[in-house]
Amino acid sequence: MLTDREIANAKGKEKRYEIADKNDHGRGTLLLRIAPTGGKTFVFRYYRQGKIKRVTLGEYGSFPTQLTLAQARGKAAEMIAKLEQGQDPAQEEKERKTVAASAPTVAKLASEYLEKWAKARKRSWQEDARILKKDVLPAWGDKKARDITRRDIVLLLDEIVARGAQIAANRTLALVRKMFNFAVSRSIVDINPCTGVQAPSKEHQKDRVLTDEEIRQFWQGLETASMVLTTKLALRFMLVTGQRLGEVTQLSHDQLDGDWWTIPAGIAKNGKAHRVPLSPLALAILEQANWISGPNYVFASPKEGKGKDKPMSPTALSHALRKNLEKMGIPTSFTPHDLRRTAATHIGMLGFNRLVISKILNHVEGGVTAIYDRHTYDNEKREAIQAWSDKLERLFATQIA
Repeated sequence: MLTDREIANAKGKEKRYEIADKNDHGRGTLLLRIAPTGGKTFVFRYYRQGKIKRVTLGEYGSFPTQLTLAQARGKAAEMIAKLEQGQDPAQEEKERKTVAASAPTVAKLASEYLEKWAKARKRSWQEDARILKKDVLPAWGDKKARDITRRDIVLLLDEIVARGAQIAANRTLALVRKMFNFAVSRSIVDINPCTGVQAPSKEHQKDRVLTDEEIRQFWQGLETASMVLTTKLALRFMLVTGQRLGEVTQLSHDQLDGDWWTIPAGIAKNGKAHRVPLSPLALAILEQANWISGPNYVFASPKEGKGKDKPMSPTALSHALRKNLEKMGIPTSFTPHDLRRTAATHIGMLGFNRLVISKILNHVEGGVTAIYDRHTYDNEKREAIQAWSDKLERLFATQIA
């Protein structure tokens, strides 16, 4: 009978050889196989229909991926029980390997998630694709989705945090959790490995609002900022109109009608079409943008080149602002979304109530009143937007050429 001491003393020889644990009277035998290199592996040998068959159980050792002698004996006992029930362990192992070989990789899961779920439900699916390409697929792309463990999740997040991207780690966890929930729903995996994993960093509710002086610094700083003119105009337009970044970047010429901008339901975050009054300041920005706009999009991506036309990437626009904040001389950082919050807050400071501000922002309203109130509030929105535009022009006293 094998002992741990005997296994420890077993040395590699010129040819591979095996040491039997004990004879199970024809039901099967646990063997220790020693390779010429000294590697030790447990094997279960048995006879079936006049043939000798073997099933590899695992490498000897005390690590989680290895087997102790006691664990190997337990697996051998399971094999014997299967034989007594008329099952063939070797055939089952072969079928298991075949299924495992055909199991989707993380790369295949990611592709299926984007095509079947994200693109159909999220306007920001391209951000999901970016995160997957940047951090998830380089680490796990070739691995089977079913083999990803909670520890794999934690180690990946640790790597992202280590490079100083704590919030990016949070976003990656949220995306991976959503992707594996999708995998569970489609029977690609049985459990979500993100279960129990905590977000790496605590996030605070965002309440950044630019002061009057910061608004002046931002507007003037764009003049010398290291970004293309399209980006500068899109950022200014967002501050003037108070609309969402993704809606501004997808502004197309056919959405404009005189001094009104109608955001289609398919673009609006809440899925409801939204009419935005355009002040003279907003119209001046659009007039300047028309000189460099694409055939379809007002703020077309400068990367597409002449003759091509795609909307700007919201991510690229945010990145451009982040790179230029220090140059603008604004001590506390802010994001494009803070421009929207700034517009809403200052409109409130001008004396307009929250309902009008909510209408400008196209927020979803709840309650019975919202169901019955079909007033468009177009006049109220225009009055508020005009007051905000007037304040901006007083603040930086500039004209857009």
